[in-house]
Amino acid sequence: MTSKRSSVQLEAEVRNEFTRASRRTIRENGGVPAVVYGAGIESIPVTVDLKEAAKLFYKGRSESFKLNIQGSESLPVLIKDVQQRAGKVVHVDFLHISMNKPVRVTIPVSYQGEAVGTKNGGTLQTQVTELEVEGLPGDLPSSIEADISALDVGDKLTVGDLQIPEKITLHAEDEEVLASVIVPRLVEDTEPQEETGEEDAEAGSDSAEEEPQE
Repeated sequence: MTSKRSSVQLEAEVRNEFTRASRRTIRENGGVPAVVYGAGIESIPVTVDLKEAAKLFYKGRSESFKLNIQGSESLPVLIKDVQQRAGKVVHVDFLHISMNKPVRVTIPVSYQGEAVGTKNGGTLQTQVTELEVEGLPGDLPSSIEADISALDVGDKLTVGDLQIPEKITLHAEDEEVLASVIVPRLVEDTEPQEETGEEDAEAGSDSAEEEPQE
């Protein structure tokens, strides 16, 4: 199962100044410097509203949308890269795409349900948080759902267990483990070892005291 994507738009303005001071001014006014590049176009430096762009960051990088460039055209794009500094977004790369050509993107894995094994003393471990897929932009899901509810102690969920739409190609081996339920390791009691060490030390001390008597 995969979650459905939604269609949104984002407004942008062409950016004509490229100094450090100009970029700082953009950020101080609630914007973020960005660039658009990709299929059939030259790179276009733009500015977008940070709050509006942030809404798209949480949707994932498989979410195609329209970037409406003021005084220019509306371009279908994906978020290619988000650069951060000290936890703040400082630059965004948008990838111009063709809706009729496949693209390859990384999307998150969304684990669904509660593993039955966790109720039987097991611990759930997830090994994979995202997977690489390929397909037409309009067919790409926001995330891949992985149902873990049936996993008992000793069970594992692999890529081959996922339900992927026929229009999407998943670039991963079927045997790759996504999640498993294991038995927690017991912490060994170290007190007996400490007592043994103390007894050995005492024995050594006794021997040292007896040596001069010989």
